[in-house]
Amino acid sequence: MNAVTLYRIGHWFYQRKIPVIPMLIRNFIFLIFNSYIPVSASIGKGSIFAYGAIGVVLHANSKIGSGCVLGQGITIGAAEGFASSEINKCPVIGDNCYISAGARIIGDIKIGNNCQIGASAVVLKDVPDNSVVVGIPARIVGQTPNDFKAIRT
Repeated sequence: MNAVTLYRIGHWFYQRKIPVIPMLIRNFIFLIFNSYIPVSASIGKGSIFAYGAIGVVLHANSKIGSGCVLGQGITIGAAEGFASSEINKCPVIGDNCYISAGARIIGDIKIGNNCQIGASAVVLKDVPDNSVVVGIPARIVGQTPNDFKAIRT
């Protein structure tokens, strides 16, 4: 059993407005994986957590596309107050993205499709499709190849 499987079970109950079970699953994920993965977040089909999702923090309103790999110790969250006049505005992650260990993606931003976010990068601005970003604050350093796949089979 891994965190994404538990998330999907909890999300199923959450969508059907079945009480208590989603909260129990979220808390179980926290206990087992030391991660906060709320069942209200949207994680696309085929997306996975690397290394069992250790230390992952997702905002309840975050949206993650399909076929993504989310590394350990990442944070995807809202920029409350200081960076946005609206609360709970969260990142939207495109399809087929690779988010490396320790990355922080904060605020009302969009990460395009087929992007790679480097380890410990702090992303505070939109990232166009097919980009490779690294650094604090994150900056574009390259483009992903045309055949880039975040999940290799």
